[in-house]
Amino acid sequence: MTASAKVVFKAVARGVLDGTLPKDEVAREAALEAHLKRLDDTLAAFPRATQSELSQLLALISAAPGRSTLVGLHTDWEAATAPEIQQALQGMRTSSLAMRQQAYHALRDLTNAAYFADPQGWSALGYPGPLII
Repeated sequence: MTASAKVVFKAVARGVLDGTLPKDEVAREAALEAHLKRLDDTLAAFPRATQSELSQLLALISAAPGRSTLVGLHTDWEAATAPEIQQALQGMRTSSLAMRQQAYHALRDLTNAAYFADPQGWSALGYPGPLII
């Protein structure tokens, strides 16, 4: 992932995972960095065409005009609060434009999949893990 893509995904994670991330700032940053590493590893395994489409989306929403127009977020990703990010994502989710909805689902689904692939995130959901058979 590019540096700007990491900024976007870290902000999206702060919005999507709010309430499940550690409360302690140092632990939160460590969890977000581990999340970005898992996400990067996951994206590296995607087909080139999918990587290219996602790269185009991330480049678009990394820049202020794309972030404002497509996401509806008027604050820089790094400066935006979790509630601001959540409000922007909700606007994408409920948009009448299919492209905004698709972008929302991609960002949210990739974030959730990468974060909850780590068993350390399961306790926040009350999930004890798979049964040993």
